[in-house]
Amino acid sequence: MTDDGCVFCSIVRGRTDASVVHEDESVLAFMDLRPVNPGHLLVVPKAHASGLEDLQPDVGVQVWKVAHRLGRAMRRSGLRCEGVNLLLADGEAAFQEVFHVHLHVIPRFAGDPFRIRSDWRVHQREQLDVSAAAVRSGLAALGGAPQA
Repeated sequence: MTDDGCVFCSIVRGRTDASVVHEDESVLAFMDLRPVNPGHLLVVPKAHASGLEDLQPDVGVQVWKVAHRLGRAMRRSGLRCEGVNLLLADGEAAFQEVFHVHLHVIPRFAGDPFRIRSDWRVHQREQLDVSAAAVRSGLAALGGAPQA
């Protein structure tokens, strides 16, 4: 997807209103229009990237750095914040709705409405080893020096 019609690109260009909390040369952070809790932020790269596959690694690092700092700032903001979730959805199956990379910074507190439901049971080591081998294979496909 190109940036044509992308709401986040429109915000980056100043064509759509946003409540901005941070801006630098590669990243913009602003309040989510549909917040889970008061203070819910989105951190986006200024250059359009539909998903992680399109995101330049150095820009991804900057997105993380900004989200990390904003999560720390949230605890000092006076907003209700007993914890923080950093959440990135990559792809439709992961519930990505706006196809421009964005990292949610969500302030959390006991009893808030946000939930991530799953089957959190422990898996057998053999299953985990098979999955680990598959991920290592994916790393090898990316190239570069193997790690771990």
